[in-house]
Amino acid sequence: MVLISKYLVPKGYTGLTIFPFVFLRSKHSKKDAALMNHEKIHLKQQLEMLIIPFYLIYTIEFLVRLFQYKKWNLAYRNISFEREAYANEFHLDYIKHRPFWQFLKYLRANDI
Repeated sequence: MVLISKYLVPKGYTGLTIFPFVFLRSKHSKKDAALMNHEKIHLKQQLEMLIIPFYLIYTIEFLVRLFQYKKWNLAYRNISFEREAYANEFHLDYIKHRPFWQFLKYLRANDI
């Protein structure tokens, strides 16, 4: 379910996915196929990680990346879940063919 809220989506971001919701900053973003695909990839990741473990691992990996890169945006972009979503957001049928736990492939990928 897609909800519009400029207050729930942090400044500098367009969307935020908290299973089972996708929060977007503006209603115009619903028409952005790549953005919606990016957020659907996160929904899939959250489901296969049984939701709560996803958020724990996401947070831990973000903190490790922040320590590693010392920059918020660089840390965020290098989280494995984000790497997978950004790398495949333009492949609109990616979810249909996505292997289980595919984000693991992005744990040691090159820096973005």
